[in-house]
Amino acid sequence: MKKAILGKKIGMSQIFTPDGTMIPVTVVKAGPCPVVQVKTAEKDGYSAVKVGFESMGEIKKGSSRVNKPLQGIFAKAGVQPTRYLKELKLENAGDYAVGQQIECGVFQVGDHVDVTGTTRGRGFTGVIQRWNAQRVGSMSHGTGPIHRSVGSMSANSSPSRVFKNKKMAGQYGHERVTVQNLEVVKVDSDRGVILIAGGIPGPKNSLVIVKESLKKSGGSKWFK
Repeated sequence: MKKAILGKKIGMSQIFTPDGTMIPVTVVKAGPCPVVQVKTAEKDGYSAVKVGFESMGEIKKGSSRVNKPLQGIFAKAGVQPTRYLKELKLENAGDYAVGQQIECGVFQVGDHVDVTGTTRGRGFTGVIQRWNAQRVGSMSHGTGPIHRSVGSMSANSSPSRVFKNKKMAGQYGHERVTVQNLEVVKVDSDRGVILIAGGIPGPKNSLVIVKESLKKSGGSKWFK
């Protein structure tokens, strides 16, 4: 992977190709991301850059918005503190310099990207919403209040226990998910946004990581 950027999911929209094809897109406010630290294979054992996103402006002395260790990191790099700080493993990390800004222009129309985000949290849910299970029994009278139950758990004599990984009710959502091989259909450098075909994980205004796709695709699906 040679290019990546942090961004914020703005929402979904649509654009049209010259032949009138409608493309559903997700709008991502990507960058600018200042480079805070560069890690090399010779010094750190791997190649990566640490970048920030969403500047917090000047931080007053004694403020609790940024802890002292992070304040030292930003001060050493000569970069204003940012709300987010992430490490991106890039093969060409040596090409970047501390203080350099990574803009959305690193991506071009037709590039294929992997987008990582945190899905919307849905709290404690039952098996129907969480695992798409079917309802139990008939919906007519006399079947009892068990229509949305998990159903049979295990035999009572053998094995006399519930197997591990049994799909049951529990916490649903709020997990890290990566959608692979999406296509960039427009890059607006003036506004600092990238339009990506299809949907990406997370609610509006959530942090996402857009990076070069690991699985190289053929050609463009939308532009021939």
